[in-house]
Amino acid sequence: MDAEDTLLAIRHQIEQCQACPLAAGRLNVVPGEGPANSQIMFIGEGPGYNEDQQGKPFVGQAGKFLDELLGYAGLKRSEVFITNVVKCRPPENRDPQPEELAACRQYLDAQIAAINPRIIVTLGRFSMARFIEDGKISRIHGYPHKVESRIVVTMYHPAAALHQPALKDALIQDFSRLRDIMNQPTPSLLEQNYTESTESPTKENPPEQLSLF
Repeated sequence: MDAEDTLLAIRHQIEQCQACPLAAGRLNVVPGEGPANSQIMFIGEGPGYNEDQQGKPFVGQAGKFLDELLGYAGLKRSEVFITNVVKCRPPENRDPQPEELAACRQYLDAQIAAINPRIIVTLGRFSMARFIEDGKISRIHGYPHKVESRIVVTMYHPAAALHQPALKDALIQDFSRLRDIMNQPTPSLLEQNYTESTESPTKENPPEQLSLF
């Protein structure tokens, strides 16, 4: 089964999922969308009202801002895969609960394995926490990290800038830096005075923060 067929199978599994209470309140599941061979994957937190209505990720105001941000990185939405850590809308757009994150983790892990992206960009603290334990987004946003065998770049969620305009400039700067990160060959990126580790991030073995500049 190729990556595209695998993603379709994952979508069908998510459509049937009843593993957590979010299933009872959803109108549509939002598995994510984008090319199966994308080299970069964006992972947000959870669908909002518009996403639940349409079954697509980032289609509201935050989605419009994300489209603008992608332009700063020299990207188009059609070139990247976009998804969330939970695939159904939390009530009133509240934060995802631990049991909801746990229920959806298998689907996110399967999507990552199928796409095998070179770079993962996390949008928001819940997405960041999937890869970097005990990270503080205000300190590490915009920087690449070596996590397992991938580059993970942590960023604020675009919706945060809609509520806190001061974060808009930070997001624009981070997406502009993303262009440089993408243009660096992975071996070059990893060899800049850092020791490569294949261990999963833990409190004792935190992910390495890589400097490009």
